[in-house]
Amino acid sequence: MKKEVFSIALALVFGAASATEPVVEEKKEVKTEASTVTWKAYKVTGSHTGTVELKSGTLIFDGDKLTGGEFEVDMPTLISTDMEGDGKGKLEGHLKSDDFFAVDKHSVSKLVFKDVKSTGKNSYEVTGDLTIKDITKPITFDVSIYGNKATATMKVDRTDYDIKFRSGDFFENLGDKLIYDEFDLVVDLEF
Repeated sequence: MKKEVFSIALALVFGAASATEPVVEEKKEVKTEASTVTWKAYKVTGSHTGTVELKSGTLIFDGDKLTGGEFEVDMPTLISTDMEGDGKGKLEGHLKSDDFFAVDKHSVSKLVFKDVKSTGKNSYEVTGDLTIKDITKPITFDVSIYGNKATATMKVDRTDYDIKFRSGDFFENLGDKLIYDEFDLVVDLEF
């Protein structure tokens, strides 16, 4: 009798220990009109800043813990915010051309979270796949979540996406015409 009770008790303990609650993930749609994607690119003689609009976005949570995300950016909405007049139009046209993002052929860029690690309260290190011009490369960046807002900052090497115009890695003697390979993205999301 003691053996049977002991066996039943063991079965209950180990059976209960192996039973886990299924993960219930909640997808939260990003409010694209209330969210911003700001870019900053650098050249020897200064920098340019601008924005590009989110087409869609979703953050995935398990309770209050970030577990995933997926975003699409509407590349034809790329604009400069640091210039006005003819210079602004010229810069925007050039950035949308084949020298840079070729938005007529590649109208959407995409980011898909692949791994999310908590690094502290409300802070995460995210590794994802970034697709620009139909070229997908891994990228790692930090995300902070506060209430219904999230912020991420990332550095992107444009040459990874076949954007080589005036890159010192591909052209010599550019002097003050050199454009640095890395640009910054600052993303402020509301969901």
